Amino acid sequence: MPFDSVQIARQGGIWGALDALAASDGSAGHPYVGRLRQNMEPLRDLADAAHYLCLLHGRHPGVIDHALPHARDSVERAWLEAAAEAFAAERALLVQLVAAAGPLPSTPGQAESDNAALHQRHAVEMLSQSDRAGCATGTALALVLDWTAIRAVLNSAAERLGLEMPETRLPPIEETASVVAELSGETIIERAILFGAEQLFAQHRGLWELLEARMEARGRA
Repeated sequence: MPFDSVQIARQGGIWGALDALAASDGSAGHPYVGRLRQNMEPLRDLADAAHYLCLLHGRHPGVIDHALPHARDSVERAWLEAAAEAFAAERALLVQLVAAAGPLPSTPGQAESDNAALHQRHAVEMLSQSDRAGCATGTALALVLDWTAIRAVLNSAAERLGLEMPETRLPPIEETASVVAELSGETIIERAILFGAEQLFAQHRGLWELLEARMEARGRA
């Protein structure tokens, strides 16, 4: 349910609301993500995750690149520029990881899976190009916040494949929180930021549900 001004205030302002949303709806809380991060699943499942994450976020321009033209002030623009540059490195690592992992594991219902993932990519692209003030930036903020959990999955896959994964250069949490504070004050903007973030988290959850279903389908095949 979209956040209103009362919910935002109760969560300690927009950063509190965004942080709470990341904790409740972000990738870190998904059980399947937890198993992948802890290397509890076969390599084929980690490879499957890498392939589909690449389908969602491996193209340029991506979420953060699309959000940049919608920045309204210098602080917001500077954060998005730094995040876009850092995510270009993440994208390159993701492509490298997929190449090392080899082909997608054979899974029943492959065409349906691909179609679902393409719909998710389209939804994310639409959010990051929204003309609603704050929505595109909220989508980019959510991606950066959620990437910590996603990167842990990629790190697990890289470890199994014998690849070195350098530390991410995405903006640190303190810097991100500072930028969010700068964007606060206008309720309509705050709601749009949280809407973009909420929808991005929902698409990521949908991806993990899809990946878990694919894992179960391979087990039944």
